[in-house]
Amino acid sequence: MFKLHPQLKRDTLPVARFPLCQVRLMNDMHYPWLILIPARTHIREIYELSGEDQQQLMKESCLISQALQTGFQADKINIAALGNMVPQLHLHHIARYENDVSWPKPVFGQHPAQAYTDEHLSLMQDQLKTCIQRLAGDLNIRWHLTR
Repeated sequence: MFKLHPQLKRDTLPVARFPLCQVRLMNDMHYPWLILIPARTHIREIYELSGEDQQQLMKESCLISQALQTGFQADKINIAALGNMVPQLHLHHIARYENDVSWPKPVFGQHPAQAYTDEHLSLMQDQLKTCIQRLAGDLNIRWHLTR
């Protein structure tokens, strides 16, 4: 049975459930930052997913990337699957701006996270839902827009 890694549970907020992945928002107001976590047990690397799941992960990753790009007018979308601290497979999708606090460096370890306030979280969730739904078409998405 799939179980979310405790660090991901602590650092992120649930947003939606795609056919393969949980979509979670990094609790850091510095950047629009989503994480896709395939709901599969004992998977550390993309190649460990079935071929079908690999294709689905790519579809979901592209959708999230495009949603961040169009919904937040990012200068660049950073995608990373590091897993050095959290071995469970997860893909970071971060909207970056030439004027953000970490530009041009990677965001990891640059600045302490600034947690969302209830007001900012509500606005972010509304914006995410709008931009993802616009692109998702018939993708079966279940939304989790509560704190």
